Amino acid sequence: MSFLNYHHLRYFWAIANEGGLTRAAKLLNVSPSSLSVQLKALEEQLGQPLFERDGRSLRLTEAGRIAFDYAKIVFKSGDELLSTFKNLSLGHRRMRIGSVATLSRNFQIEFLKPLIDRKDVELVVKSGAFGELLNLLETHVLDLVLANQPATMDLNSEWQNLLIAEQPVSIIGHPELLKKARGKGEIFNFPNDLTRVPIVLPGRGEAIRMAFDRIIEEAGIEPIVLAEVDDMAMLRLIVRESHSVTLAPPVVVKDELASGALVELVRIEQIKESFYAITRNSRFENPLLTELLGAERRRSSMK
Repeated sequence: MSFLNYHHLRYFWAIANEGGLTRAAKLLNVSPSSLSVQLKALEEQLGQPLFERDGRSLRLTEAGRIAFDYAKIVFKSGDELLSTFKNLSLGHRRMRIGSVATLSRNFQIEFLKPLIDRKDVELVVKSGAFGELLNLLETHVLDLVLANQPATMDLNSEWQNLLIAEQPVSIIGHPELLKKARGKGEIFNFPNDLTRVPIVLPGRGEAIRMAFDRIIEEAGIEPIVLAEVDDMAMLRLIVRESHSVTLAPPVVVKDELASGALVELVRIEQIKESFYAITRNSRFENPLLTELLGAERRRSSMK
């Protein structure tokens, strides 16, 4: 029975990834001639050429493309194995979560409550851009990404998008605005009143911002935009310190609503903010991930 030499497969994988012997040799800290010998040994074992010359570069043959697909599966499984045992070491479990920078901190705290203050759990939370966090999830640096949009799915996707909550979206503002409206016997008229009251908006890439823009465009309204802010915490502070309004789920400003520092002027039924937990398909799922998502499903079913 013949056995596959995984060192040879790793060298082949590096050559295919780097697009040539010289760059792969530099990455692996070996000589190009040594790398060439290892590649030839793998080709002889498989009985097929894996590359063909294309000028000064190498191009995968059909057999090479098949081998490369298998190599990716092999080394992905190896990364999963290391990640799994790292989390199990010394009986101390780690949960690594990525959170999109624009996501409500209040929502995150509610979601993470089952793991907070547990002595047997190390909770790691990294904030960042959506694409950056998905890359970290793909390379097993993260176990889960929290976002307000799903990961794009295609035939080769390894993502799992779990819709964990949908929140209503409202126009929220300084309480003086509500007093003035009531003094005139009025209520806030959305979207027409945005031509006289300035609004602080989420960034243009946000789902709720795109839905808002569609409504405004259809109504033929030109709103007074005080600011565009990607960070929800900053957005909340600007609205608190100005006589303006903002577009946000009430959960984002629940403390301000409870204290009266801000008020909900009108709920926009056409807009909802969705919250997703994004994971990758894995043979050995982090037990804490199963526990966390199970708790969220139970909480959602009770609402």
